[in-house]
Amino acid sequence: MTSHNTALGSKKFIYFPLDKEGHEQRQDSQGQQELPRNMLDKLLKAIGREALKEKTPSLQELEQTLQGVMSSLSKQQELNQQQQRSGSLADSKDESGDDYGMPFVAYLMQKGYLKDSPKWLSAKGFTAIGGKILSDVMKALKAGEYGTHESQNFGSGSLVLDTTKKYELGDDIRLLNVPKSLLNTIQRTVKDGGSLKLPLQIDVDDFEEYETIQDVRVAVVYCIDLSSTMRYSSMYGDLSRIEAAKRALWSLYLLNRNFFPSDSVYIVGFGALASKVEPHDIPYLKTFEPGSDFLHYTNYQAAFRLANKLLQKDGAINKRLVLVTDGHPSACFIDDKSEQDKIVSQRPYSHFYTPDRETLDVVKHDHSMNLDIASGELVYLCYRYRQVDQYIGERTIIEAKKVHSKNIEIDTIMISEEDSLLGYVNEMEKYVKGRSYYINPADIDKVLLTDYLNNKRQKTIRAH
Repeated sequence: MTSHNTALGSKKFIYFPLDKEGHEQRQDSQGQQELPRNMLDKLLKAIGREALKEKTPSLQELEQTLQGVMSSLSKQQELNQQQQRSGSLADSKDESGDDYGMPFVAYLMQKGYLKDSPKWLSAKGFTAIGGKILSDVMKALKAGEYGTHESQNFGSGSLVLDTTKKYELGDDIRLLNVPKSLLNTIQRTVKDGGSLKLPLQIDVDDFEEYETIQDVRVAVVYCIDLSSTMRYSSMYGDLSRIEAAKRALWSLYLLNRNFFPSDSVYIVGFGALASKVEPHDIPYLKTFEPGSDFLHYTNYQAAFRLANKLLQKDGAINKRLVLVTDGHPSACFIDDKSEQDKIVSQRPYSHFYTPDRETLDVVKHDHSMNLDIASGELVYLCYRYRQVDQYIGERTIIEAKKVHSKNIEIDTIMISEEDSLLGYVNEMEKYVKGRSYYINPADIDKVLLTDYLNNKRQKTIRAH
């Protein structure tokens, strides 16, 4: 054990764990103690949980959390070792009285997982942790009722099928079905009356390769509701609705990048106004605070308009919009001054909102979001308990039909069973021939990945 002054300004201790023979584990070229893989995995998973919190912890708070994780892990290891020695836990004692603090944040910075910034996940950390989340979701899919399987892809724009064909000279040798090719050699040898012996005399005609089809490009925009109610507990787990949604989008982005790089996945966050969200900002998404800026209202129209802009710039033939929300629309744009006058004449106490420059700057700084005011600036606000305002409902459906007329599919995933939401969304989807799902918020990661994979598979089958 040795003392060490960390970059966090407090004196910590580096604890050098011992291997089974009692020797210190290896160090890297700079003399820094290397954490065992299982410990590093524990820390990265803990960091992932912390990153998803609506209020992003500071690096000092993150250090305290990681210290607690490692302390618990060390105690468990001691108990396991004592159990192995004595065969019983009855006489075990807590020998972890000495607090071997460890500057985990400094270590993970050195390894490239963290950086000294309010957004402390580095590109390496974002990819590594997102990959672990994706792996956990895929395992749950395989073990549960969301049956799916990973697909291999070779080269650009080709999907590998389960069926095979005779190998043709010049084809990619990586596509060879080796077991089938060897079986062909054995069958040919026996048929010709030869004797089987190693090494097998393989003929080019024995080679068999997997069939491929040209990949079908898909562009999808996921519109995530950032209204204030999304911070509520999912009631089915330890994550809030927004945290569960962020976890799902994080893993979905890695799925797309790793397995379907020819596809385009965009993310739009919306309240009363909408903004494009960069992938590396997914963990830092947070809901809008109820207050004077009125951004915490739910404007489907803002999400539809920005998503439509993104998809029109994308060259994919197959385009899709997926709305993820927990509430019915409570805001819409006013594009014509006469419409505002009409509403005011009928409802003198109606509320309208136009964001000022200060609000736009605050949202850009605090949320890393550039609110789209080109799609509309004047917003009509009207929240009605358990019902949708008629004007807002009509304008929203008209906008959905405009998007659908551009050959963009619209589907909605609801994470609330409020009657007004279910009824309105089902009605809207009828106009655009889309689908609507009510799901358990705790399953949103599995649902989004399954939905993405199934949609991809259906598009590919239809195209061929």
